[in-house]
Amino acid sequence: MEKTSNSTAVLMAERFRGFLPVVVDVETGGFDAEHDALLEIAAVPLRMDAEGFLRLQPTVSTHVEPFPGANLDPRSLEITGIDPYNPLRGALSERLALDHIFKTVREAVRDNGCQRAILVGHNAAFDLGFLNQAVRRCAHKRNPFHPFSCFDTVSMGGLAYGQTVLSKAVLAAGHTFDSREAHSAVYDAERTAELFCQVVNRWRQLELLEQSHSAQDVA
Repeated sequence: MEKTSNSTAVLMAERFRGFLPVVVDVETGGFDAEHDALLEIAAVPLRMDAEGFLRLQPTVSTHVEPFPGANLDPRSLEITGIDPYNPLRGALSERLALDHIFKTVREAVRDNGCQRAILVGHNAAFDLGFLNQAVRRCAHKRNPFHPFSCFDTVSMGGLAYGQTVLSKAVLAAGHTFDSREAHSAVYDAERTAELFCQVVNRWRQLELLEQSHSAQDVA
């Protein structure tokens, strides 16, 4: 985890009311968070540079074993291409998977001087719903994420670029998107993180431009 200086930690802590944005993507065995399996999870913590621009930190991810009795919708598995019982996946139980992800997120929250993480996702309610259900099943007591607040890049992409589909919004933001890599938790989380940072950083550019014009007016 890249260390954050005290000055940039203060900037991040003040930017989102003490919350650290962490981009999350999950791949699942369906759309029902209570009954369908959580199969992959990836998280991209963000940091802030000295000028107040958001940057991606290293991604943390894991494959997840279906919980006992979990539903696996063949249509969802066809889309993701995941074989839940392939031993080469190196999947962890839900509890160990959450421990793995949450450890990195808690470190990022601490290093950025924040109080808690806030989930960023494309259709964020979907990812947060599966995350929260896994937390409940495991009775996990150290969830660093806010339980219901989130940032949704569907809305942000629609506002900034007129696009709500992830691939189209990412392309409109000037980044690349490989549809062959889509529906991988790591790939989708990193593209979502790029989109979120692009929108927030455009706003930061406007702030700096306005400050520059104000300084010139005073001079």
